[in-house]
Amino acid sequence: MNEKLIRVGTTYIPVHDVEMSSEWYVTKLEAELNYKDEDKAILNLANQSIFLVKSKENESANFIDVHGNERFSLTFEVDGLEALENVRGEFLHRGMKVGEIEDRGHSGRNFVFYDVDGNKFDVWSELSPTFREKYLISESK
Repeated sequence: MNEKLIRVGTTYIPVHDVEMSSEWYVTKLEAELNYKDEDKAILNLANQSIFLVKSKENESANFIDVHGNERFSLTFEVDGLEALENVRGEFLHRGMKVGEIEDRGHSGRNFVFYDVDGNKFDVWSELSPTFREKYLISESK
């Protein structure tokens, strides 16, 4: 097989109320709304297409790992620790549920945040070298 997977194009996120959730993503995360009906909303966010899909109550993208910890299924990247701190501060200013900045024992730092439906997401201070190279982003200091 000469072909290979190149990128993740779309992420599907379960939501209870498409109208309320799409408004949250547009307002809090500055996503661009491309389409919305009663069952789904399609957003552009972080160089990806995000589908908010109407789901049964109490559904989320979160899962419990083998140690009983609630985990996220998606990590967003920012360019450096200062950017991480700034994004976290902005999220707090916007009234979002946000965790503390953590040192998880690998390069960079992280924090988690939750959307209006309780979906948990991660933010990491390390921008992918491939993404940096492709979009000609210089190394932050």
